[in-house]
Amino acid sequence: MTDIAWIDLALASARPKALGALLRYFRNLDTAEEAFQEACLRAIRTWPEKGPPRDPTAWLIFVGRNSGIDAVRKRAKLQALPDEDTISDTEDAESDIAGRLDDSHYRDDILRLLFICCHPDLPATQQIALALRIVSGLSVTQIARAFLVSESAMEQRITRAKARVAKAGVPFETPSPEERAERLTIVSTMIYLVFNEGYSQADPKHEAAAFSDEAIRLARLMLHLFASEPELMGLLALMLLQISRRPARFSAEDEIVLLEDQDRSLWNQPFINEALALLDKALRHRRPGPYQLQAAIAAIHSRAKRAEDTDWVEIDLLYRALERVQPSPVVTLNRAVVVSKLHGPQEALDLIDPLGEKLGGYFYYHGLRGGLLKQLGLTRQAREAFDRAIALAHSAAEAAHIRRQIDKMQAEAAQPVAK
Repeated sequence: MTDIAWIDLALASARPKALGALLRYFRNLDTAEEAFQEACLRAIRTWPEKGPPRDPTAWLIFVGRNSGIDAVRKRAKLQALPDEDTISDTEDAESDIAGRLDDSHYRDDILRLLFICCHPDLPATQQIALALRIVSGLSVTQIARAFLVSESAMEQRITRAKARVAKAGVPFETPSPEERAERLTIVSTMIYLVFNEGYSQADPKHEAAAFSDEAIRLARLMLHLFASEPELMGLLALMLLQISRRPARFSAEDEIVLLEDQDRSLWNQPFINEALALLDKALRHRRPGPYQLQAAIAAIHSRAKRAEDTDWVEIDLLYRALERVQPSPVVTLNRAVVVSKLHGPQEALDLIDPLGEKLGGYFYYHGLRGGLLKQLGLTRQAREAFDRAIALAHSAAEAAHIRRQIDKMQAEAAQPVAK
């Protein structure tokens, strides 16, 4: 690995910890980002010549903090500086910072950094963009390409999101155990949003496809910081089980391949093994949560050598538990798939029909409903549901999948009835 490649990797790895600490020092996101960028530029200039520091993260915090203080002084000019406690700690030595990184408080720096990306007033796409820009360090150009918008439009979105976050006034005091648990829940949701944004892409070369890998990296980081949190174990296990199926989810023609039709020999077994071990460890805590239950459902699919070996009864029980823990029409919709396997399409249809008002704008609701109506021989109603699903499709692959269902239904209807 070249010096530059190693430095890039070190800077990316250190970014959440260093930026989180600088945010705590300066209590201003823009100042913290500028300070971190200046530290990175200095690292690129000096590390190849002088060699890497003993602790790159501590070095970046130390240099970034001093650079940030200089920038504050230049901007302030004749204005008095804020109190020292506001813009920095009283410790000055890099070794002191390195020692403090081993303390538990820096966990809250990173948690806060992620938490600010999850402001409830921000749309999901802005939360994802903000996290990828601030925490992961992706360029505005990369994020814009992934969301298929211009660079200037994405820059404006991120700027507006940062302004809204600044007005929100995120607290910098050490959170209580209850507040920390609430933040972990919110941050986990945002990480899973990032994952799904990438997981939905058919083209592995699409910019957004890498978001899934970034979400897994963030989940690993959070689990390293909060190693005894079973829901973080469940979240990471769930994403690993889902990403393990990535090589089999789309055909060579970029067509969606349903789970029951996938070539399971293509699934990534090391990811599955890691996920199953994580899930077993999480469940031993006896504090089941939504991510653990979803991971347990995915694990049953992963353990089945063939689609027909799937334990649908156990999956139904897990979905019922998930409905109790996290009531949601989407969860009920997913359980309807299981009900159709166990009790037939009519019972599944009866289960989802009351969800129409809440899920009327949801692609998967109309896709499943069309499939159930098709199984019941109700061709006209099925076509209406399929047409609605196509109108709501998020990608060309989703729309094409529904069109194939329509073509198959029409072909079956055109066959002469045997006498």
